Amino acid sequence: MGISSSAPWLNFYGDTPAHIEYPRKTIYQMVESAAQTYPKLNAYEFMGKATTYETFLKKIDQVARALLAYGIEKGDRVTICMPNSPQAVDMFYALNRIGAISNMIHPLSAPGEIKFYLNFSHSKAVLILDQFYPKIAQIEEELEQDTKVIVATVKDELPFPLSVGYALTQGRKIPKLPKKGNYILWKDFLALAAKYKKALPSQPMQYTDGASILYSGGTTGTTKGILLSNLNFNALALQTIAASGFAPINGLKMLSVMPVFHGFGLGIGIHTPLIAGACCILVPQFTVKTYAELLVKKQPNIIPGVPTLFEALLRAENLEHADLSFLKGVFAGGDSLSIELKKKVDTFLKAHNASVQIRQGYGLTECVTASCLTPKDYHRIGSIGVPFPDTYYKIVKPGTTEEVDPNIEGEICVSGPSVMLGYVDNPEETENTLRRHTDNRVWLHTGDLGHMDEDGFIYFRQRIKRMIISSGYNIYPGQLENILDGHEKVLLSCVIGVKDPYKIQKVKAYVVLKPGIEPSDAIKQEILEYCKKHIAKYAMPYDIEFRSELPKTLVGKVAYRVLEEEANEQLSQQNPS
Repeated sequence: MGISSSAPWLNFYGDTPAHIEYPRKTIYQMVESAAQTYPKLNAYEFMGKATTYETFLKKIDQVARALLAYGIEKGDRVTICMPNSPQAVDMFYALNRIGAISNMIHPLSAPGEIKFYLNFSHSKAVLILDQFYPKIAQIEEELEQDTKVIVATVKDELPFPLSVGYALTQGRKIPKLPKKGNYILWKDFLALAAKYKKALPSQPMQYTDGASILYSGGTTGTTKGILLSNLNFNALALQTIAASGFAPINGLKMLSVMPVFHGFGLGIGIHTPLIAGACCILVPQFTVKTYAELLVKKQPNIIPGVPTLFEALLRAENLEHADLSFLKGVFAGGDSLSIELKKKVDTFLKAHNASVQIRQGYGLTECVTASCLTPKDYHRIGSIGVPFPDTYYKIVKPGTTEEVDPNIEGEICVSGPSVMLGYVDNPEETENTLRRHTDNRVWLHTGDLGHMDEDGFIYFRQRIKRMIISSGYNIYPGQLENILDGHEKVLLSCVIGVKDPYKIQKVKAYVVLKPGIEPSDAIKQEILEYCKKHIAKYAMPYDIEFRSELPKTLVGKVAYRVLEEEANEQLSQQNPS
């Protein structure tokens, strides 16, 4: 029936409990409990400004009152299009406080993508940074509903005198907001709280209700809204703390670099520390320099991140003589951690007095994020770890529910309390992904290939579904091809991922132009400019190659794997090792 870390003969987690009790609480109530236990500890820190749990709880209540005064009600959906910032965190928990649902999206999304997310989720409001407001202005008339816009600024959350310095430097680069527009500034939005005189709802939703919508490609590679429950988030957090091997974590500091719109960033980087009395050091924008500076200055005890983040760690100039003995946990997820990179990071950590090794996890947005982890002080080469408590893994023959023997490759399936409620408004895809097996458990079919050894260690092989991962971001070729094919001069396109030493993969596009149109640098630039208007920066093709035709499979489909092999072969010839 699959295997879990609760199996009596398998406990590589040491003292980790086989089972965990999951309180029947919402995500807000879990944070509220932590705040009541640790009121004077810091909940989060942003640009040097710390907020205690006691103050954090008051801020959540203020935002909750403002939301209700603003017309947001139980069951409404509100989009958070923000980097890691106090406003994003406060809004996330305040929405849950009143029984509304957060819709988390990338702040670097192109205007067309933001329009899709707002229309898809039927959002009543959106929270966005001032520098990104022009994107909203571009699409306002194309929205299917009257979406209210709340505009936040970085300056509002900076301590003096940083706030003054920001206004005189970075702030000057941001386009001024129009004097009249369909928006309310964050400070004016907060002022609405005073107008709401009623008591805040005591139990606006149940622990099994949907709490937040995140996005992924599902099993078909097209964008799917994933509805995650309060229990999903709470189970993930409690399992992560238990599996970490260094609980309790109250008073510890986590460097929250992974973005809040991502399951890894939201579930591990934000919710996990906040239910346990730890402090999130919110990092709104990642650079190698600032990351290294924060490590030395803030001395966080826990650093989760994607493999590219740790590759950057190795390249940081000002860490040469740093003492990293304060580290208690270093966790990699969001993409495969190569055996070579793990060795390099472990060597680096040891050379800088850290007593820990990097630990790899595996998961997907359909179960918030991680669902298994390399045990503390023990790993098997190439393995992504063993299941979290109460989480089961099974390897099945692809396309079936038939379980295969140990060490036989098949599709990875996961079952447990962090598995999603389903895809929003897509029962067909939900039914295809969440399947009840003969053991009567509901299993999440991940679309990933791998195997399990006799001891229950999981090994990831590759994705069945076609997807590109660049710097931890999921990029879906089908979406980009639809955009490219929409250009008036494009007949056909194919998007692939090309190996990249820093990003893991980068995006390359192959284009067949319409008859009578000859390839040129001018047309390439025209198509790239078109892409910038419809594609997020992280998903932009680094190159467009024109072809008279694209290779096809026997059934007439574009043979994208042939193009992948060609591109990677060219790359290896250009950069022989």
